[in-house]
Amino acid sequence: MTNRQSTIEKLISELCPDGVVFKDLESLASIETGTQLNKTELSEIGDYAVLNGGINPSGYYHEYNTIENTIAISQGGASAGYVNFVTTKFWAGAHCFVIKPITDEINNRFLYFILKNAQEKLQNAKLGAGIPGLNKKELQNFKIPIPPLAIQEEIVKILNSFTELEAELEAELEARKKQYKYYRDDLLNIKDVEYKALGEIGEFIRGNGLQKKDFTETGVGCIHYGQIYTYYGTFADKTKTFVSEELARKLKKAQKGDVLIAGVSENIEDVCKPLGWLGDEICISGDMFAFRHNQNTKFITYLLQTTNFHKYKERYAQGAKVTRVKTSRILDYKIPVPPLKEQKRIVSILDKFDALVNDISIGLPAELKARRSQYEYYRGKLLSFKTL
Repeated sequence: MTNRQSTIEKLISELCPDGVVFKDLESLASIETGTQLNKTELSEIGDYAVLNGGINPSGYYHEYNTIENTIAISQGGASAGYVNFVTTKFWAGAHCFVIKPITDEINNRFLYFILKNAQEKLQNAKLGAGIPGLNKKELQNFKIPIPPLAIQEEIVKILNSFTELEAELEAELEARKKQYKYYRDDLLNIKDVEYKALGEIGEFIRGNGLQKKDFTETGVGCIHYGQIYTYYGTFADKTKTFVSEELARKLKKAQKGDVLIAGVSENIEDVCKPLGWLGDEICISGDMFAFRHNQNTKFITYLLQTTNFHKYKERYAQGAKVTRVKTSRILDYKIPVPPLKEQKRIVSILDKFDALVNDISIGLPAELKARRSQYEYYRGKLLSFKTL
């Protein structure tokens, strides 16, 4: 890394010692919006993923409208502003901006790294309370540094080496997650016990009123529905965000032991994602629920992660742009209810597996986190240019 970095510093001192020109993105690349497909046209498997700019496809389609090695940016929803580089042909949905260079001044992969480095800024620029969106003008007017191509290409080599290592670690972690998923599904496929609908063992408390603009630095802990699938893992006892005590008095609350459920998402994978809440009382937003029950919180949370529940919500999910499952349908979902002692035993086994694939303080997740931090550090360092 040091040798390559010194090579870049040498190139900068030779080719652009006084800084580089910055240009609006719209003068360097086309910014196109994808095309909406009806939910009925999508399938679980297919030739081409249907993307709205985020990580997960919303389904698959038999045609593509975007070629491989293309930058895609999420336009709407909780993931608005997320920057992706798609290496295969895909169908860009209506909530996806497709970015393609129109000049030889800019290296496609270099442009991706510049935009990825600005991802947090783009995500903070999204507008709207219910379903936030990124305005196209934010992208059109975004300033892009244009160092000489030799510098762009050298930076791309360095950052590609980081992303390739990250991809290897992710592949290994994904293989472990598949093993864990199989074991979890098998362990929770319990025979010879009574099955009850969720509505028989608990109730839903619907959140209200909380918007991201209400967040404060300190105060009463709160969770916004989008954070369930963008920030939190399987369980949590501390919140990322807070609201004022005055607003907290007006908001619905989740208690220790509730299972928090995302009521809306852009895809089936994230809708109804559960989060076992193990902390003190907190405020919750609209478009999410706190499931209050009389069973083991972790046991219920694990059951709502199973393949069986995924198939169930897939059957009843509604909406093309925004995916929901009716509350009544969720409450009708039947789960095995063994004695609490047996629930605790099963949870103790699953906790160990969950830690191996999700705990960022140990094993592969910890190594992957370290590599990502290193990559982000060097990306920020290498992509900082003086303005000419």
